[in-house]
Amino acid sequence: MKKLTITLLILVSCSLFCSQNSGEQANEPKTEQKAKNGENLIINDEQLDFSKHKVTFIELGADRCIPCKAMQPIMREIAQEYKGTIQVVFYDVWKTPKYAKDYGIQMIPTQVFIDKNGDEIFRHIGFYAKDEIIKMLKEKGIL
Repeated sequence: MKKLTITLLILVSCSLFCSQNSGEQANEPKTEQKAKNGENLIINDEQLDFSKHKVTFIELGADRCIPCKAMQPIMREIAQEYKGTIQVVFYDVWKTPKYAKDYGIQMIPTQVFIDKNGDEIFRHIGFYAKDEIIKMLKEKGIL
C-alpha cells in the first residue's frame, strides 16, 4: 500500500510539472460551476475578493486527479453549509498552470486557506477530509 501511495504521488507530481513546462499559457476567464446542491464554486477567478468572507478555501488540483475528484463533494458541501462565511475556489493547475506557480504548489491536491485580509492561514497537501477541515477552521477561530 505504501509503495502504491508513493508511486501515485510521484506520477501526480510528474504530471503537474510536465504540464507546467509544456508551454501552455492558457488564461481562462472566471467561470462558475453550479454544484449539485445549488451552490456555486468559483473556478479560475483571477480577481478574488477575500474581504467578503471570513476565509477563502482554495483547492489547487486537476479534473483528472483522483484525490482531487474526491475533494469535489467536500468542497461543494463546505460551500453550501458555510455560505457567506467560507468562499470555495477550485483552480485546475493542469489547465491553467499559472496558479501552481502563483501559490507555489509542488503536489496536488493542495488546499490553501486565506483570511479576509488576503493572508494565508493554513495549507494542506493531499486529500483533506471534511471533518479535519472543520476541525482546523474551529481551531483557527473561523467557525
